[in-house]
Amino acid sequence: MLCWVAGAVVALVLAIKFVYRFQSGRCSSHRKLVGKTVIITGASAGIGKETARDLASRGARVILACRNTDKAQKVAEDIMRTTGNRKVVVRQLDTSDLASVRKFAQGILATETALHVLVNNAGIVGMGEKNLTADGLELTMATNYFGHFLLTNMLLGLLKASAPSRVVNVSSLGHTFCTSINPDDLNYEKTPFPGSRVVYGHTKLGNILFTNELSKKVHGTGVTTNSVHPGAVYTEILWKTSHKNILTYLFGFFFWLMAKDEKLGAQTLIYLSVSEEVDSVSGKYFVDCKQSNTSNLAQDPDLAKKLWDTSEQLVKLKPEERHY
Repeated sequence: MLCWVAGAVVALVLAIKFVYRFQSGRCSSHRKLVGKTVIITGASAGIGKETARDLASRGARVILACRNTDKAQKVAEDIMRTTGNRKVVVRQLDTSDLASVRKFAQGILATETALHVLVNNAGIVGMGEKNLTADGLELTMATNYFGHFLLTNMLLGLLKASAPSRVVNVSSLGHTFCTSINPDDLNYEKTPFPGSRVVYGHTKLGNILFTNELSKKVHGTGVTTNSVHPGAVYTEILWKTSHKNILTYLFGFFFWLMAKDEKLGAQTLIYLSVSEEVDSVSGKYFVDCKQSNTSNLAQDPDLAKKLWDTSEQLVKLKPEERHY
């Protein structure tokens, strides 16, 4: 009897996996990117790595912006080997460290004459307890949101000068984990730390609100910006948490059975980076290569403006770093 039950569960899981993957969106654009420059944060693994591989195969100069440069260099060499494109380079970037973000951005501005696609992909699942960075920012918020907010602002002038250009911000269905966000308490100083699930949701909500406000600020410049939920994807990010337990491993096992692989998970990032269908689309949220709906909270324009203003203060955005 137990064997029958186990067999039925496995069959159900595999059926769900088949249907989920079958219905997943795939980028059908054949557009080439010869002569174009792309930056992808967190490109040493997961969907960032597979996005880099695809864009390199289209002829782009691809900059892997990664914290672990040794790991990223091995990925770069693999991408060059599999695509035949030798224009894949590694630059050090830790999005949780504002000094690292500034150093990286300044290096790009000093050495690159153009930037056509910026994919803000780096991220972590979150910590079980509150951790602050050297900048006094909550670690998950800094890694997933603040670092990308600062980076995009610093590179915005180059993106404008290179137009048409695109900014792709990786969000998640996880933005629906939270029913509120307080722009005046993004480091959880006034309220108790709500736990990794909610904080992760705040970072992904922040990325959508950031995208929406940025879209307004760059309207008419030739720069577009959109956010994306890549879907349920099995990557190493699942294990980058400080509070592993038996449930973590059990969840990870079923996620491994049912989720998209990295290549399939990268498809909507690739779509927003290259597709002709979104040449003039900006300020939208995409799932499976199609425009989709977000939570009502993520569409609040006043909240987006307040979050932007507060973020400028928290990352100490300088006048020379502002390009809107």
